Amino acid sequence: MILRRFSDWPSSDLRSPFDELERMRRELDKLSGDFTGSVFRLPTAGVFPLVNVTEDPDNYYVRAELPGVKTDELGISVTGDTLTLSGERKLPEQSEKASYHRREREAGSFSRVISLPSRLDVDKVKAHAEDGVLTVVLPKAESAKPRQIAVKS
Repeated sequence: MILRRFSDWPSSDLRSPFDELERMRRELDKLSGDFTGSVFRLPTAGVFPLVNVTEDPDNYYVRAELPGVKTDELGISVTGDTLTLSGERKLPEQSEKASYHRREREAGSFSRVISLPSRLDVDKVKAHAEDGVLTVVLPKAESAKPRQIAVKS
């Protein structure tokens, strides 16, 4: 009996079950690519910019990684319960004779829409950028804030 080994599974250094699922997805993508050929594969793009969204009782905080994006070329709009970040990431021009060994950074326009669980007070939104990280403070509308209800007896 001949056994063909496609990967290093099972592995003893797994950190979580999700790591194993991700590894299996990559293996299946690789295997299906062998059958269909690389002609049908589309390039995959990551979501840009990467964001973290947190909240406290009064505000939502959106922190977005925007290295190399100038603040005057960044668009921020807020309506109801939605924040939209848009702009363009530009990369320095390379010589036409340059040969890439790896190319992971892409340039171009982006737009990221983030829906939040409650309405926002759009007149009090503040934004600040420092060291390539944009922080947007989005105050919750008064109607969305939790209220303390006194019980009468």
